[in-house]
Amino acid sequence: MVRAGLPKPDADEVFLVLWNAYRTVLAKADQSRRSLGLGQSDFRVLAALLHEGPLPVNVIGEKVKLTTGSITTAVDRIEAKWLVARKNHPDDRRIRLVELTAKGRRLIERAYSRHSMEMEKAVSVLSREERDILVELLRRLAKAKQQVTLQPIPAGGRA
Repeated sequence: MVRAGLPKPDADEVFLVLWNAYRTVLAKADQSRRSLGLGQSDFRVLAALLHEGPLPVNVIGEKVKLTTGSITTAVDRIEAKWLVARKNHPDDRRIRLVELTAKGRRLIERAYSRHSMEMEKAVSVLSREERDILVELLRRLAKAKQQVTLQPIPAGGRA
């Protein structure tokens, strides 16, 4: 969409629009997730297991962007709720896999279905073509390897 007659947005405006859009969509996602009593990291772990099947704890952590300590805590928490179980890897006894229990699978299937519907509502103002363009542009931004070096501001606050 071209903004006829308007100045092109500068980087600060792009950032603010992106940030506001992110916060709006995130609020919708958080609302649907919280309605099922799931924290953000618990939801991400359960969703990863739903889509990927049983995984080692460290692999789950990498997929859902949690540190070693945080992923262990998250798995312990959802294991205590009988949503996941740890089991031995069939080929390597040194590896412990985390898998969904029947209770965990029912919960995350319901939660993920609700999440998908809420996300569909959140982006329903965009056509399929606009969504494709937006995803491509955001992926390009995410992959950018730009090096930004911030210069310290001298004493007195003047650059």
